[in-house]
Amino acid sequence: MLNFLWIILSLFLIVIIFLRAPQNSGLASFATKSNLLGSPSSAERTLNNLTLIAIGLYLFIAIELNFNNL
Repeated sequence: MLNFLWIILSLFLIVIIFLRAPQNSGLASFATKSNLLGSPSSAERTLNNLTLIAIGLYLFIAIELNFNNL
């Protein structure tokens, strides 16, 4: 069960990291950006938090599986 959850979590992380749009597109993006030092939108913040939680769970499950195999 833990192996299955680890595999699903790793696939989720791969997909969510590859689907993320790049933050800047060079100097054109820099010149047209109106809020240079502002906070990210709530959707981006939620996606960042979800990614961090998934990475934390991934590492925790990886360590747990390593200790189970000893």
